[in-house]
Amino acid sequence: MRIIAGKHRGTKLTAPEGLETRPTPERVREAVFSMLESGRFGPVLRDRLVLDLFAGTGAMGLEALSRGADRVVLVDTNPVALDTLRANVEKLRAGGRSLVRSGDATRLHERAPAAAGVIFMDPPYGSEAWVPAMESALRTGWIGGDTVIVVETDKRERTDPPAGFEVLEDRAYGRARILVIGRDNGGTGM
Repeated sequence: MRIIAGKHRGTKLTAPEGLETRPTPERVREAVFSMLESGRFGPVLRDRLVLDLFAGTGAMGLEALSRGADRVVLVDTNPVALDTLRANVEKLRAGGRSLVRSGDATRLHERAPAAAGVIFMDPPYGSEAWVPAMESALRTGWIGGDTVIVVETDKRERTDPPAGFEVLEDRAYGRARILVIGRDNGGTGM
């Protein structure tokens, strides 16, 4: 697994052995970043704060950093994933622009310093934990009016977002489904 584009293009990332951490495949990451950089969702990536929940290896958040995001906050609860995140941040020499946090994405306590441009969520398949994670991110200020949320789920899982949000894009890649979610036109939230 490697960074696909940008400042750190080609850098190999550390990934733990086994299936407990499931990194997003390169072709899916490339498709997601093509969507984000197309301008369709506005300027959500370059020079913006990025939040990577259920971060695992940090591939999504660190790819965003390589492609011009200002800062990234990487959150996971798994001790092996946290060690992997720290190793990958160190490998990219991105400590000044990256924060690794141990915590439950469905119960965020840290207030956002600013609304994120993009929030990545890749919870364990079958958990549907992205829904309470969105609610938590909204309560703590991570979701603003132009924030885009990219969710990776199993293609058989729930795909309807919470009230106040709408699915902007829905694509399947093998077993994975990628949902791009934004505030609905009312933008009132949950």
